[in-house]
Order: sequence, then C-alpha cells, then structure tokens
Amino acid sequence: MRVVVTRPETAGRPTAERLVAMGHEPVLLPLARAVHDLATLREALRQDCDSLAISSAEALRALGRLGSDALLRHLDMPLFAVGEASAGAAAALGFTKVVASHGDGAALGDLVAALSPKPAHLLYLAGNPRSQGFERRLNAAEVPFQVCEAYRMEPIIPNEAALQDAFLSLAADAVLLYSAQTARRFFSLALFQTHPALLATLRILCLSEAIAAEVPLSQRTKTAIAARPDEENLLALL
Repeated sequence: MRVVVTRPETAGRPTAERLVAMGHEPVLLPLARAVHDLATLREALRQDCDSLAISSAEALRALGRLGSDALLRHLDMPLFAVGEASAGAAAALGFTKVVASHGDGAALGDLVAALSPKPAHLLYLAGNPRSQGFERRLNAAEVPFQVCEAYRMEPIIPNEAALQDAFLSLAADAVLLYSAQTARRFFSLALFQTHPALLATLRILCLSEAIAAEVPLSQRTKTAIAARPDEENLLALL
C-alpha cells in the first residue's frame, strides 16, 4: 500500500522505515515542523522540581539538544511519559526512572494522580498546541505542576511537487493522522477542494477518537481508529 505519513519529518522518517519493513510504500508529507525553545527549556530545568513529564517524544528531541550537562541532575528523577515509544526515547537519553502510561495524556495524568505520595514539584515539558487532558487530570487531583512549553508546532503547506508525488503521480491508499491539528490541515488542503475524487478510496487511519472527530462526515466510513493511541496500534490498522 502507498501510505501517506503526515508527521513532522524528524518523526516521520522512522515511521517510513517501519512501513518499508512491513512491505508498504511510505510517502512523507509533513504538515508541521517542530520549533524547539531551548532557552525556555534550559531555564525551566534550572528551577526546583522532583519529577518530569512528557506527552510527546518531541520534548525529548528538544532535551537532547541541550547537552548532557543540562540534564545531569534530572536523570535520576522520575520521568512520566505517554507511551512506550516516548519512554524508550527517554531511557536512551539516560533517564533511569521512566514510567510509561498505556494511553493518551489523560491516562498519564491518571497514572500520576494515583501515586502515593504524589509529586510535589512536577515539571511538564509540553508543546504548543497540545491536548489539555494531562493538565486537567493533574488539576483535578490537586497535583502541583509547572508547564514549560519546550517546543511549538508550526504548520507547513506542502508545495505542488509534494502533493503531486503524494496523490497525483500514483493514488495513495491510506493516510496516517497523528493529531487533531494535522487532521484539520490535511482536509483543508487546496488539492482536495479541486480534486475531491482523490479522497474517494483513501483509508483514513487515526491515532485516537479525538483525531477521528476532525475527519469530515463524508469520509467517516473509510476512517479507522487505533485500538490504543500509539504507532504500533495505528500501523496495525494497515
């Protein structure tokens, strides 16, 4: 199958390698790029905290750019991560007490809220935009935390050549959608306004129900949702 990967390029390339190993033909079509705010991240790490949390591996990519000296005193702190992939990336950076949730940010919030004792000074390394599920769970459980926006996602409008390669040279069979923002950008592409037939047979594979909610009603019959919000379960839909 020809599978369109809408993740940012840094994250999309490992996905493309997995697709090739599965026998599929990946087509990279990033609809956003991550911009790391290293100054804000470095300053946040200088503050007092007793644990860290991440809801995306992108925060770890930003951390990795700071160098080992900036991370050294944090490596033995508990780090709470959404999903096994992010947890593995944290361990690869040298974090020794990584705890992964099996679900989305809200599930991670439930995990932290259930701890006894709860963290007293949790630092959440977040992105912008982001889902509020993790923060809502922490607030409900009265877990004190500080948010550091370590990166922001800037939208990308693909050029004509990229769209030609993805959809017009050969028909795509499926598209992978990883965020609600990406889903909105994907379906608003001008190409689909002028060539609506390109969506007629396209399978739309979504990481979560919240993402599927952004799919136009006319495309819902071809939409599938991962059993759990991680890439392994998303790719299993293929």
